[in-house]
Amino acid sequence: METRRRSIVKAVIWNVLGLVSMTLVGLIATGSVKAGGMMALVNTGIGFTVYLFYERVWAKISWGRSHV
Repeated sequence: METRRRSIVKAVIWNVLGLVSMTLVGLIATGSVKAGGMMALVNTGIGFTVYLFYERVWAKISWGRSHV
């Protein structure tokens, strides 16, 4: 089973990567760093929360794991 700390660290790293990429997409789409940054922050907040719950649910599911 995965620890809560590991799940949180994974979620933070994943969301930092998402924040950077979404900022670039927002900048390209709008031409504005401010608008792109705001889009990225909202997306990161939602994504972090959903990902964290998603990881915790899957940590409790034993299907597909090898117990060798």
